[in-house]
Order: sequence, then C-alpha cells, then structure tokens
Amino acid sequence: MDVKVLFDNDFDGWGLSLLINQRILFDTGENASSLRHAAAHLGLKPSRLESVVLSHDHWDHVGGLEYIVKKNKKIKIYICPAFDSSFKNRLSALSKKVIKADNFLRVFSSIYTTGQLTGFYKEKTIAEQALILQTDKGFSVVTGCAHPGIIKILKRVKSQLSLPEFYAVIGGFHLKNESYEQAQKIVEEFQRFKVRHVVPLHCTGSEAVKAFQDVYQDRCHILNRGDKMEV
Repeated sequence: MDVKVLFDNDFDGWGLSLLINQRILFDTGENASSLRHAAAHLGLKPSRLESVVLSHDHWDHVGGLEYIVKKNKKIKIYICPAFDSSFKNRLSALSKKVIKADNFLRVFSSIYTTGQLTGFYKEKTIAEQALILQTDKGFSVVTGCAHPGIIKILKRVKSQLSLPEFYAVIGGFHLKNESYEQAQKIVEEFQRFKVRHVVPLHCTGSEAVKAFQDVYQDRCHILNRGDKMEV
C-alpha cells in the first residue's frame, strides 16, 4: 500500500491532500483549482476514487471536495458527526453518500478511521479523525492536522488495536508554533510508542521537522507533491 502526496502547502495554495492505495483521498486541500491542478499533474482521475475521508472541516482540508464530487457522484464521503452544521448542510446538497464516522470504522480493505476525536483550536472544540492503515509492514497512522494532539491520536489507536509498535506516522502534527525543545518531547513520545518511520507534513512546523530529523535521520521522510511512501 502506498501513500502519495497530492497537495501539501504547494505553490498554488495551502492545505493537505493525500492519495492512499490509489483509491482513498484523505483531505482535499484549499480549493478546487489547486486540487484539480495537482490531480492533472499526477494523472489522478477522480472517477476512480472509492472514498474521500475528511480529517476535519477546516477550509484548507475540505476546499477541493466539490471538484471531486462533481467528477464522481458515487464517491463515499466520511466525516465526523460533530463537523460544523453549515458544512454538513453543504455536503448534504452535494452528495447522498455521506457517512458519519463516530467510532472505529472500516473505510476500505485494510484502511480504517479512528472515528471522531475532540481537540481544541483557537479556544474552540474541533472534531477530527485519522486513518489507520494495516499492511504486512505493520500499522500506520495518517493525520490531517492532529488538533486533538498527535500523542492522543496514537494512544487512541494503540488502545483500540493493542499495538506493540507503529510502522509509520504520516501527516500534519500541528506543532508549527512549538519550539525545537517542545518538539523534542513529542519525538520522545514517538519513540516510546515505537514509531519506526515519520513523515511530517503540512502544519508540523520547521522546528519539529528538525527535531524529528535529528533523531529519526533517514527514517524521517520529507515528501513533496508526487512523492509516495510504501507502508
């Protein structure tokens, strides 16, 4: 199974979008034009997608959704039940295949959502979900922004599945405002959870990326648009 970067704070926009196993789109970036450009550049045909999983309902993760749905009327859309009501109303007008993932749920073969977790952003609660990928290499976790806290997410997955280790943790870790020293504490937690590979993206932050690189070295993978990682 591979995870490919479609969009990650690219030159023509902000946000995150990852293609998983050639069938699952995780988040859709800032807007339709940015995602359309990335899809065309990488040869992605929305009609071949099975599902879209939205980590949370912030603009930089859901902006390209309408473009995907217009190209693929049958696509399933996984959201958290506590997403903003106005966003859910927009979704209901776009598609009848919206699935509310309250708890652990299978999305595709060997791909699962954690279900809804609660975090905080600008002193307000926010609902977010992450993905769990199961392969011969082990279990990997894919996050959008990790507003609930990346460590909280890993604890949730570890308790759900009784995992001794993680093969990879991929995505935005929301450490962009943390110092190098603060990020080091997160890196230490990753080591306690026996995370073997790290792919920091989007909102992880430069100081946190340095902290991960210093410890994980060649097991800290820096991916750009079009790059992919086998998990």
